[in-house]
Amino acid sequence: MCMSTTEWIPSRPRIKKSKVQVHRLIRRKRCEEQVEKDMELKNLKLYLENKNIMEENEKLRKKASLLHQENLALMSEFQTKFPHFNRCSTTLFLVLHRK
Repeated sequence: MCMSTTEWIPSRPRIKKSKVQVHRLIRRKRCEEQVEKDMELKNLKLYLENKNIMEENEKLRKKASLLHQENLALMSEFQTKFPHFNRCSTTLFLVLHRK
């Protein structure tokens, strides 16, 4: 007795899930979806916070650069007015005579 492959199909035993199991699965899926949404929201908040920090960092870099340029200009002006001071004594003089 030979059967062709089209005639013989193994049947899977059907497992009947109770309503409780179905509700648990639905609840678990909803919970996982909520966790995923929460993670996405946290990720977005962290991304925006990071972006703001980088923007503030760039502003502070520009401000530091301007202050450095101003410092160099003032040192140059000071050395022009007082040519007998060298760089070390100029710095020492400025530190000692700060107001």
